[in-house]
Amino acid sequence: MSVVHRFCGGSFVIRIEGLKHYYRDADGNEVKALDGVDLTIEQGEFVAVIGANGSGKSTLARHLNCLLLPTEGKVLVDDMDTMDESCMWDVRQHVGMVFQNPDNQIVAAIVEEDVAFGPENIGVPGSEIRPRVEKALAAVGMSDYAKHAPHLLSGGQKQRVAIAGIMALEPKCIVLDEPTAMLDPKGRKEIVSTVQKLNKEKNITIVYITHYMTEALAADRVVVMDKGHICFMGTPKEVFSRVDDLEALGLEAPLAAKVASELRKAGAKLPAGIITDEELAQALCQ
Repeated sequence: MSVVHRFCGGSFVIRIEGLKHYYRDADGNEVKALDGVDLTIEQGEFVAVIGANGSGKSTLARHLNCLLLPTEGKVLVDDMDTMDESCMWDVRQHVGMVFQNPDNQIVAAIVEEDVAFGPENIGVPGSEIRPRVEKALAAVGMSDYAKHAPHLLSGGQKQRVAIAGIMALEPKCIVLDEPTAMLDPKGRKEIVSTVQKLNKEKNITIVYITHYMTEALAADRVVVMDKGHICFMGTPKEVFSRVDDLEALGLEAPLAAKVASELRKAGAKLPAGIITDEELAQALCQ
């Protein structure tokens, strides 16, 4: 099976224009999961999308590689319209998806065979698969586990194998939909570190859906969603300094930002933009 890749000129960009997604619930009522979303994501960006349950963040993620299609509006991936059926294959080569439960993405009995599954499935020549697998496992720090059985790995290790499986497809963008939701704190730290490394060292565009605010601190830009809309966005400092706005949406700001906000209200003269424990400690010691 031969696969023809069509790469458009210029840098990779995702453009979301007036995106609406409606569906019918079990009672037949129309639900507006997304209601007019506009967003542009550039090559090499690390964008975190946060919001309470039902905010539309996971629905948005599934539009980025054609798992869902717009009711209205457009999603353009490298100038390819996701509504164009002839582009669907190419869109999915550009944008890989990682989900909450790594067990749902692991299909083989040996780690290296699992990572090789995707390239084999899209017709990558056999001589190219081994280098891709080795490169992908090295990128996520799992080379030493190539011969292991996935079911014997920790949750964080399994998720890194799932990410390696996507890496072996050589996408320009990886979308991670709450990838640490089923992991313990150690596993969550492993995944965030892995994703940061892929973004910084490989220039892979990252779209990271999460309800853990501390994970979003690693992003270049944070998008805040509520009821199918983008409420506001900005750098982590800009977003997490808006403690009251976040709490109004049912979101918890990082503890340092929350403490700094309360101290300011009590009269303390603290600089703006405190969002980490280190920044808070430094400000209090001055």
